[in-house]
Amino acid sequence: MSKHRDSDGLYKQPGSHYWYGSYTDASGKRVRRSTRRTVKREAKTVLAGWRDKAARAAVGPQAQEHSFEDMMVAFLQHSRETKRPSGYTRDLVATARLRESFANVPMASITRAPVKAYMERRAGEGVTPASVLRELAVLSAAFNYVRFELEWPVDNPVQGRKPIPAKGRVRWESRERIDDLIAAAREEPKAASHLPDYIRLAVNTGCRRGELLWLRWSQVDLARGVIRLTATDTKTGVSRGIPLSDDAQKVLKHRLAERDRLCPGSPWVFCHLDGQRLGERITDIKKSFAGACRRAGIEDFRIHDLRHTFASWLVMEGTPLTEVRDLLGHTTVRMTERYAHLAPDNLKSAIGRLNRGDGAHPMMRRVPRAGASASEGDEDSGGDAPMGRASADLKNAS
Repeated sequence: MSKHRDSDGLYKQPGSHYWYGSYTDASGKRVRRSTRRTVKREAKTVLAGWRDKAARAAVGPQAQEHSFEDMMVAFLQHSRETKRPSGYTRDLVATARLRESFANVPMASITRAPVKAYMERRAGEGVTPASVLRELAVLSAAFNYVRFELEWPVDNPVQGRKPIPAKGRVRWESRERIDDLIAAAREEPKAASHLPDYIRLAVNTGCRRGELLWLRWSQVDLARGVIRLTATDTKTGVSRGIPLSDDAQKVLKHRLAERDRLCPGSPWVFCHLDGQRLGERITDIKKSFAGACRRAGIEDFRIHDLRHTFASWLVMEGTPLTEVRDLLGHTTVRMTERYAHLAPDNLKSAIGRLNRGDGAHPMMRRVPRAGASASEGDEDSGGDAPMGRASADLKNAS
């Protein structure tokens, strides 16, 4: 009688009631031993303990001396030097969440079991799978960085531990409600000079928050009516040109006139127009945007939803998805297909052509339908800094 194995590394021996476990020890040798457990769930726990112990022994004393903080400081320094400020900020935010579970934990102790426990804890807190996926991606990237770039003898425990990402959110508002939001933004005490312009430009260009808040006047060509984003300016690393509507040009001309009047040396489209930070880049609008939404009575509406609104309006006006893809800067049309359901009239016209036989195979046009005698009628501040800055950022992240 042959052994009965399963995908978990557990199997049954002929004539035994116990589950047996198979794993590789620290020296690379295959070990097979009895868990002395008859319940498979309990046997899994025993096997996981053996594997974790072997993994800790395999990485050696050098890795066991490094902690989670050591790894993240090194990774965040690399992130700060190689990524856009918005990307570095996302890594820092994810690190703050990871610290809640792994602070001061030796790297050798961060194995698959603790990673799984982290996923379960975050899910129990009501965090979406997409958010957990982003946090695990940062942890995985940190392990890969110290493993391949710094040559620390560690394995990546995140591999194979990815939750199913949530479906893309599509939340948009009508033109009338956006007008209400712009009016409410004009009443925001600390943002009246820039928030209305930001909202108008966002729904007329589809730019991401970071693309607008980091927008420089050197990228704006009012004569030709276009914004030019280079590969370093976009999330996807692909450059694109964004045509400007009449309303978008009005917004930019207004901001340029205010810039020239109050702080002519500022390179930023969205800069402070008064106060001690005159001319400096506006780095965040989250609080003021939330305040404007409350004032306008608009619920569950985020800054990124202005981008969804831009795309939704285009699709409802009959713009092909491939053109919407190019305007949004999506690398594939699959990302843009989330808006396809917003074009029911176009889909109905396509079915209408099928009913009429337009474009159908000639043979199909001659085949009537059963029972019929005739045809009937659609989601970043920063800069260069030494290792100490990344360490300080990590310490302050919470």
